[in-house]
Amino acid sequence: MTSSASRVAIVTGAARGIGAATARRLAADGLAVAVLDLEEAAAKTTVDAIVADGGSAIAVGADVGDTDQVAAAVARVAADLGAPTVLVNNAGVTRDNLLFKMADADWDTVMRVHLRGAFLMTRAAQKHMTEAGFGRIVNLSSTSALGSRGQVNYSAAKAGLQGFTKTVAIELGKFGVTCNAIAPGFIATEMTRGTAERLGVPWEEYIKASAAKIPVARVGVPDDIAHTVSFLVSEGAGFVSGQVIYVAGGPKA
Repeated sequence: MTSSASRVAIVTGAARGIGAATARRLAADGLAVAVLDLEEAAAKTTVDAIVADGGSAIAVGADVGDTDQVAAAVARVAADLGAPTVLVNNAGVTRDNLLFKMADADWDTVMRVHLRGAFLMTRAAQKHMTEAGFGRIVNLSSTSALGSRGQVNYSAAKAGLQGFTKTVAIELGKFGVTCNAIAPGFIATEMTRGTAERLGVPWEEYIKASAAKIPVARVGVPDDIAHTVSFLVSEGAGFVSGQVIYVAGGPKA
């Protein structure tokens, strides 16, 4: 089976937050990493950090909801780094509002990035995985999949990713490809900071109140998710597929 030193990973939405931490973790594990984000320039900071640490990475700009851009991005990764056999579908956006206030565009944008994006990226990358007889796909879901006030679009998309994950695991398992999902709880990122701002709650108060509800008595950080991804794409996780792992600091989301 392919050694981690010769594997190539694509991490979407990797300019910052969970995606950036994941890209750096996989590079530290010995994988060459394509840092993909909407704007190639935005991904450069993550790439520079990986290279400074001795890793191999390239920045790739693409809209994950656009079929042609996705096909071009995956083809570029294969040409510049090698066939991608690890894919982390992390790209995401929020357009929060209560159901009766939510615009069509708010619904469509979230579905396009989370669900269509994961579908297009997975469809494009799976060819390289099945040909190699090895593949690891990790989709970023969320505890919001269980319901979250003001996030009917985001919750639906994250729940949809769980069904997507299980079906891909069934279809691609015989080719040596696993597919799993991670459902983070509260992770301190720019996205959750934006939620605090939307609610009009000071960031430190928001962190403190959130931590008080979590059994491990702290909020999560991007590295918590990155380490879980690291395991799921490893050789040792070859018998783990179709699973949704809640990384939330406790048994309840």
